[in-house]
Amino acid sequence: MKTLLLILFGMCSFLTFIQKNDTPSTEPYNLEGVWELKHQFLYEDNQITDTVFNQNGYRQVKMYSKGKVMWTRFDPKDNNEWFGYGTYTIKGNILEERLEYASGPMMKIVDTTQVFRFEIVMGSNSYQQIDIDEEGHHSLAENYDMIK
Repeated sequence: MKTLLLILFGMCSFLTFIQKNDTPSTEPYNLEGVWELKHQFLYEDNQITDTVFNQNGYRQVKMYSKGKVMWTRFDPKDNNEWFGYGTYTIKGNILEERLEYASGPMMKIVDTTQVFRFEIVMGSNSYQQIDIDEEGHHSLAENYDMIK
């Protein structure tokens, strides 16, 4: 009887150990790294209606590290500088960015928008941040690939 109890106890301990070590160690929404904008989706009635590809040297890069975010945009057709720096948090599938410092044109936007809130969808080496309006409708999605 003691042997049977000892075997059962050992099996339970082993199964508990396997379950604890089987849980993933990474967060489901891990943005740590450098990301480049590949294209954007435009929405109407929560349906994608158009895809806007980067053209003529347009480039946008975001960097996430330890709760900090920095992004920059270069558009050869635009004489304005576009960049920003701040903090980010992820709660569920919602990304929130709060910019503390930015270029002149971006600071005008930051003055009226304190928190930039997006729904995020993660891929293995990509992510999508989707603007959601006050009524919960999708309006624009930026699609990023990780730079390795």
